[in-house]
Amino acid sequence: MSDQKGTRRRPGKSAAAPTGGIENVPPQDSSGKDAHNKPRAGQVYRGDGLAMKTPSITINNFIFQYRVNITALVYTLLSFWTRFYRIGHSNKVVWDEAHFGKFGTHYIKREFYFDVHPPLGKMIVGLVGLLAGYDGSFEFKSGEDYPENVPFVAMRMMLACFGVAMVPLGWYTAVELGMSEWACHLFALMVLLDLGWLCISRFILLDSMLLFFTVLTVFCMSKFHNQQSRSFSPKWWLWLAMTGVSIGCVTSVKLIGLFVTSLVGLYTVEDLWEKFGDLKIPVREQVKHWAARVVCLIVIPILVFVASFKIHFIILNESGPGDAQMSSLFQATLQGNDFGNNPLDVAFGSRFTLKAMGYGGGLLHSHAHVYPEGSGQQQVTCYQHKDSNNDWILLPRWDEPPYDPEEPIRFLKHDDVVRLAHISSTRNLHSHTIPAPLTKLNHEVSCYGNSTIGDFHDYWVVEVVDDFARGARANVDRIHALTTRLRFKHYVLGCYLFAANTNLPQWGWKQIEVSCIPENNPKDVRTYWNVEGHWNERLPPAGNTYFKTSFFRDFLALNVAMMNSNNALVPDPDKADILASNPLDWPFLHLGLRMCGWADSQTKYYLLGNPIVWWGGATSLIVGLGTFLVYLLSMQRKYSVLSEREWTHFLYVGKLACVGWALHFVPFMIMGRVTYVHHYLPTLYFAALMFAHVLDHFIFSSPRVGLVGRGVAFGVCAGAIIGTFWWFKGVAFGIDGPIKEHTGLLWRKSWNIYNQ
Repeated sequence: MSDQKGTRRRPGKSAAAPTGGIENVPPQDSSGKDAHNKPRAGQVYRGDGLAMKTPSITINNFIFQYRVNITALVYTLLSFWTRFYRIGHSNKVVWDEAHFGKFGTHYIKREFYFDVHPPLGKMIVGLVGLLAGYDGSFEFKSGEDYPENVPFVAMRMMLACFGVAMVPLGWYTAVELGMSEWACHLFALMVLLDLGWLCISRFILLDSMLLFFTVLTVFCMSKFHNQQSRSFSPKWWLWLAMTGVSIGCVTSVKLIGLFVTSLVGLYTVEDLWEKFGDLKIPVREQVKHWAARVVCLIVIPILVFVASFKIHFIILNESGPGDAQMSSLFQATLQGNDFGNNPLDVAFGSRFTLKAMGYGGGLLHSHAHVYPEGSGQQQVTCYQHKDSNNDWILLPRWDEPPYDPEEPIRFLKHDDVVRLAHISSTRNLHSHTIPAPLTKLNHEVSCYGNSTIGDFHDYWVVEVVDDFARGARANVDRIHALTTRLRFKHYVLGCYLFAANTNLPQWGWKQIEVSCIPENNPKDVRTYWNVEGHWNERLPPAGNTYFKTSFFRDFLALNVAMMNSNNALVPDPDKADILASNPLDWPFLHLGLRMCGWADSQTKYYLLGNPIVWWGGATSLIVGLGTFLVYLLSMQRKYSVLSEREWTHFLYVGKLACVGWALHFVPFMIMGRVTYVHHYLPTLYFAALMFAHVLDHFIFSSPRVGLVGRGVAFGVCAGAIIGTFWWFKGVAFGIDGPIKEHTGLLWRKSWNIYNQ
């Protein structure tokens, strides 16, 4: 891009490549000239960009030379105050502490549980509880008072350290992105004083960890970017590998960490594409670059993610409330289960439960409720929890002699025609040509008749697929509990019993639809079943040594179950969720979120961001995009507005902020799950980054604005951020007494602060 026509800014004298860092020039030369030609932090530089030797070690020189780290230390101390102040003021279980505190309890008691999020963050909660001396005896019921033996303050403080670390990381990230000192301070102040980040970091939640690892990923990526001129150096490898580790950690806390992973992925694709077009880089070096990215940004994150699940399975080796979400074989390996006391060979007259083997499948279930349409007969579903409505008994056909416990034992085999009777209702598993309630191309499955009334539509042909222990069908002489995979073919219709993770409406209690699929696909795991629970007093127990499982099969099954459960978190049209919000409400802070009860006697917390940070961030995204378009039009008309160095810096930081914001925000616009304002908190980081970048571009690094003007602009912005923080600080630190007595908090009518 030519610098000869109408340039608004002039490049400095130094041609050294920018490596990030605050402009390290003596105070008398810090007028903002050549703001993007910044030397590495930790050096003392002349105004002409040439390093000079420090004549003597004095306090002033030491402070000036290491002011980046000293400033980071100051911000860290301030962050400790904001995150720790009154952190134990409320002794009640606040908001999602009811969930994540309970998950920490399961780790301490080593009980297997199920949740929609990966395990790393919850393992850290368990570790924090262990370090604090928590014994796992508390149930973490929402709104309940913490007893004296639960060190909730210590647990909150340890988890708040992740929120503390966000602030210096924000400062260092701005430094690495080459922002001016004014902009670095402003960005650090936004991270320090945003009330949303502050409030969410002060409780026993996962969000502080998610935010920390998101910020860490951006920091590591920016550090790596500044090592590009020293490819394959030790620091280059260090920050590339650290980026991969932080990606693995953020996705191991919550799956929305995949959004910042996508940002790193897009940056990497662009970087490799530019290198591919550089003919000065030999092919061998190109291959090394690709291999390095594959190892550090794909292999390392996957290893971190898989390792978190491996540790999860090792710790949770006791039977617990989440057993039913996992495969029957996995449950059999948990201590405290009763599968070893159950018989191995399945026989007529056995009481049993059937587990759907498709990913996320539950237990074959029926209850007294009927289908509102179709046959109007008793519903059959798959249910993820264990109760007596999952119990069935294996009986012969109607035209055969009834089951007699005095007769010789008849073991279940391949191709046997059987009748499955629901024990609690005595009705029989049944299918007919009526369409299923949701999967209309399939046949409805219901419970019909009783112990004496039925017809040939109650008959099912048992087909053996294989056996985990014995292999192919030819080796299976008798059907075994847990290990034998089965299909149930309807004797009349020829369709197969089918469960496909389709949730019924509220009339079906949001349980999984069970139907009969006409298509015969022997490889469709959604038609696979196995006997899980098995009781028969006439048969000996199997013992636990017979059952083994595979880590990777369990790892895959748990992740699919997590995604299915997360997708099932859809808004219920029959219920009004006053806490939920629409993604379009977030950028301009249309709604907050009550984190606890609102009684006069209760300490109240309201998840509300700093209005200046949120509104300024959203506005800057619009301004930044508009500025980009104006620059493109100017360049097309051959009017040079920026030097090549300034344009590169504007584009680099702008892309990081805008693309990062879009990758975190747009998915919530298209996903069907229920959303809350705290989902915007990782996205806000990129909006705040854009806010600082736009101010830096137009004011703090602009040659048209003098030192006084920059100081005034910084003072106004910083004062507004500090002032709004102080005005609204009660929503994060806790509001005591009647909420009506705390006036002036309703800056937007849509905020439900004063409503009872």
